[in-house]
Amino acid sequence: MPTLQSILDQQADIIESVLRAHKITARVWGGVVTPRFVRYELTTAADIRINKVLALKDEVAMMLGVSDVRMYRKNGAVYVEAPRSRAGVVKLMAVNRSLKKLPLGSVILGVDEEGAPLLLRLTGPDVAHILVAGSTGSGKTVLLRSMVLSLALRHSPRTLRMLLIDPKSRGFGPLARLPHLIRPVVTQSEQAISALADAVAEMEKRDRENRNRPLLTIVIDELADLRMVGGKEVERTLTRLTQRGREAGVHVIVATQRPASTIMGGLVKANLPVRLVGAVASPEDAKVATGVARSGAERLRGRGDFLLVTRGETVRFQAAYVSKAEIHAVIQRMRARTSAAAG
Repeated sequence: MPTLQSILDQQADIIESVLRAHKITARVWGGVVTPRFVRYELTTAADIRINKVLALKDEVAMMLGVSDVRMYRKNGAVYVEAPRSRAGVVKLMAVNRSLKKLPLGSVILGVDEEGAPLLLRLTGPDVAHILVAGSTGSGKTVLLRSMVLSLALRHSPRTLRMLLIDPKSRGFGPLARLPHLIRPVVTQSEQAISALADAVAEMEKRDRENRNRPLLTIVIDELADLRMVGGKEVERTLTRLTQRGREAGVHVIVATQRPASTIMGGLVKANLPVRLVGAVASPEDAKVATGVARSGAERLRGRGDFLLVTRGETVRFQAAYVSKAEIHAVIQRMRARTSAAAG
C-alpha cells in the first residue's frame, strides 16, 4: 500500500505535468494534510498570468482522478486543494481537550487549512454576529450544535445564557436540557417572535443599566422557515438585535440555506460580519452566501466542509462533529455540576 508521502509526491508531480503541458513553468511545494483534503502551494514564473493557471482546475482534477479540486490565489501564492479519498472526522471533544483557557465568548468551529483548531470570539470587534449558510447536506445544523456545545463547555450558566430557536424541530433537540437555556428550545413561530421581543427588551434594559453580562447568545436554525411565518416582525427584531446587541453582550447566530435579502432583510444581512459557508449549488449561490466573488464555495464537498469568511478573507475548515450520545453525556455532567453548585 502506498504511503501518504508517496501519494503527496505523485500528486505534486501530476499537477506540475498538467501545467507543463500548457507551457506553464511551476513548482509544487509540499502538502498540508487536513481531515478532508490536501493543500499544495504552487509558485510560477513571474511572467505567468494567474488566471491562466486557475483556468486549469478541471484538467488538474481529471488527471488526479478526483471529482473536483479547488484552486485559488491567496497572499501572493496559488493553492491547490485536492480531496482525500477517505475523509477524517474532526471530533469536538478532542479539539476542546487540546485547548487551554480561552477568552470569554470563544466558539470552537473545527480545524483550519493547517489542521490547527479554529475558533471565533463572539466578543471580538470583528465578530459580534454570525451567518451560517449552505445547502441541504452541507452540515449547517451539525456545526450549530457543535458551536452551541463548545460555548456551554467553556462557560458556566452564570457567564453565558442561550436562546435556541429551531423552527423545524430537528436540530436542537439533543441540546434541550442545557442548563444555559433561558427558556426551552423554541419550535413554534409565535413563541419565537415572543422570545425575540423579550431579547430586545433585555438588550434595551442592559443599555439603560450600562451592563453587558452575562453573554446572551441567540441561535436560530433555518431562518427562512421562521421568516416565512413570522414575516416582518422577525426581520424587525433581528435587525434591532444585530444593530445594537454587541454593546449589550447580545450575540446572534443564524443559519439559512441561501441568505438572499428577501429572506434575511438587508439590514440583518449587513450586520452579520462573519459568515460560515458550506457547500452550495452554484457560483451564483456561492457569491450570495459568502459576499465575495470566486470563493469556491460551490466546490466544497459537504458534510462539514466550510469556509470562514470575514473582512473579505476566506479560510477553509472542517467543522467539528459531536454525536448525540456525546451531547447527552456532556449535558448530564453539566447539570450535575450546576446542581451541586446550587446546593
